Amino acid sequence: MAEIVNLGFIGLGVMGEPICANITKGGFGPMTVMDINPDPVARLEELGAEIAADFGSLSAAADIIFLSLPGGPEVEKIMLEPDGLLAHGREGQIIVDLSTCPVNLTRKIYSAAKEKGIDFADSPVARTRQAAIDGTLSIMVGSSAEIFEKIRPYLAAAAEEITHCGDIGTGQVVKLMNNMVLFQTVVALSEAFVTAERAGVPRDKLVDILSLGSADSFALHNHGRKAMVPNVFPLQAFGTDYAHKDITYALQLAKDMGVETPSAELAITMLERSSAAGFGAEYFPALINMVSGTSYSDYQDQLDKEK
Repeated sequence: MAEIVNLGFIGLGVMGEPICANITKGGFGPMTVMDINPDPVARLEELGAEIAADFGSLSAAADIIFLSLPGGPEVEKIMLEPDGLLAHGREGQIIVDLSTCPVNLTRKIYSAAKEKGIDFADSPVARTRQAAIDGTLSIMVGSSAEIFEKIRPYLAAAAEEITHCGDIGTGQVVKLMNNMVLFQTVVALSEAFVTAERAGVPRDKLVDILSLGSADSFALHNHGRKAMVPNVFPLQAFGTDYAHKDITYALQLAKDMGVETPSAELAITMLERSSAAGFGAEYFPALINMVSGTSYSDYQDQLDKEK
């Protein structure tokens, strides 16, 4: 008989809820879950989840715990605070962090967990909320080979690509570099779209033609065609302020490695301008409005007209 492994999940937000649901539906549930928002907790309860009142009860119930949190400060608090997961953890437990965090913090938490005999793996996720819903994420894992093999079946229920990047922290390294390149690409697409538009080539036609040549990319098809062409940037997606958080972590890593990053510094400037203009909660390709000179009020007027 196969060993029964009990799972826990903390953080049922934009990405965490569908990931948790897919792991549950993949035959690994029910889970013990926690979130400050009662709505996703109730939805997971309908799938059979048990609700934990605190970190102690969740830790006692789960052999493997998944975290899907906004960023480094939240992960650090939940892991290292006096009443956090490590304080309640037990030898042999595995904690899998699906959040995007600074590399140095990930390695600090790993060392603290190791002292208690707890394994910690960084497993940040890439792609969109729709990919999280569809179970087609890409997950980059930093861990020992042994831990990777133990957690891979659960991750496979939420992702179509699971890559072992190396030892602890390397999953975060790859995720941060992925996003750094993505943000720079979206800035480049913004400049190209607005320039072409003003020179007589519509955005949708430019996407079609660029996709036939060497400028083709994931960002062109997904961020360009789906968001930047219609100039619609939904909420509850990968918002500008979250993108700013990720590129901040990437720039800190580059600084720590002694690397100059002028293109990434332009990208963070564009994200900062976009947030200051009112687009902080909108899907981050809204930064194209900084290139086109479209104000937040004009953007809202556009949405109202399209309703």
